[in-house]
Amino acid sequence: MRRVAITGLGAVTPVGNTARSTWEALVQGRSGVGKITTFPSQELPIHIAGEVKDFDETLHIPRTRLRHYLSRGAKFGVSAFVQALDDAGSGIERYAPHERGVAIGCGVCLPDMQLISDMFHTIQESDGQRLPTYSPADVLVHSHNAGMAVMSMIGNCQGPMISMNMACTSSACAIGEAFRRIQDGEVKLMAAGGYDAMTALIDVLGFALVGALTPQFVDEPARASRPFDRERSGFVLGEGSVVMILEDWESACERGATIYAELLGYGSSMNAYRITDSPPDGDGAVQAIGRALQDAGLSPDAIDYVAAHGTSTLGNDLSETVALKRVFGDHAYRLAISSPKSMTGHLTAAAGALNLLTCIYALREQTVPPTINYEYPDPKLDLDYVPNHARAQRVQVAMANAFAFGGTNAVLIVRTA
Repeated sequence: MRRVAITGLGAVTPVGNTARSTWEALVQGRSGVGKITTFPSQELPIHIAGEVKDFDETLHIPRTRLRHYLSRGAKFGVSAFVQALDDAGSGIERYAPHERGVAIGCGVCLPDMQLISDMFHTIQESDGQRLPTYSPADVLVHSHNAGMAVMSMIGNCQGPMISMNMACTSSACAIGEAFRRIQDGEVKLMAAGGYDAMTALIDVLGFALVGALTPQFVDEPARASRPFDRERSGFVLGEGSVVMILEDWESACERGATIYAELLGYGSSMNAYRITDSPPDGDGAVQAIGRALQDAGLSPDAIDYVAAHGTSTLGNDLSETVALKRVFGDHAYRLAISSPKSMTGHLTAAAGALNLLTCIYALREQTVPPTINYEYPDPKLDLDYVPNHARAQRVQVAMANAFAFGGTNAVLIVRTA
């Protein structure tokens, strides 16, 4: 098996439009959650989200024609992809196009509610004799392959193209599958990660009806996402993208690349329990964590830090805590555990990649970011969630968790370069 290096990072998130600025905000404990601006939400019970701010789509996607085919989330994704390529530095052009691939996790791009209403109105007014104007480009905007196609064009990537749509584990699974392609020697470089933008009316309304979103702190949005806190009552939707460059280790060293970390292990599983709930015994997560550790060739006590899935829902946070105790035993109480979602909200398909980005910087900076809004300890959740303030500490190996609606689980493990 070939070793895999991480050599480039890119991000567009509710707390920063680059990987570095995102990390700095996380360490500072700065929330990106605020009032929804993507649609009029005053009549809904939920009108807060973690939105991307001050984003300039022309900065990294200069070609207007390509931007025309991209959804809001895909624009975040392509921007993060270009940032990651630039960050990887010169020398990647040495790889032939067929040695470069793209693996991206993303959500379903649902049509705009107003567009649907206008289309039906046109048909009804004409008794079905006239069809609404709907350009081919509009069709492509709703394809979750469009963003990946644009990335491959920009990077001249003609190797494996992997599109993952597995809810909140999408980007973690995409990174894991890219990892396997390099390990097996199929390619030398993979751009991997995810993007999503579930901040439209139909998305917010859907999650609100399911009862997954917190109805609390609507007048204090920054306090709403509170993983592992006793007063947690649901998650906050977020949006954004994280993409990273994975390379064959020896090839990266030969071209003199800066290596952020080594990707060591990947494990996945399926709960086969319920569509919206995690099993109380944490079993699916236990299986994924165990497989990642086995894949990395590590014992549980080798892990120093966990970027938790930590959604701020009653069931998920309990299930994840139980899973960590089952896998790590007494060492669970020595783990530093924090949830970036306390600051960004839930980036859904991009959430796993954000957690891995957090792990990579924790290794680089020897610092773990906090779980903010941790005010009232839950007696059932008694691990070290790094409450409210970042902490300088030794981090040699870190683990990123991603668990999803539908029951999929994915875990990635990285260590210092």
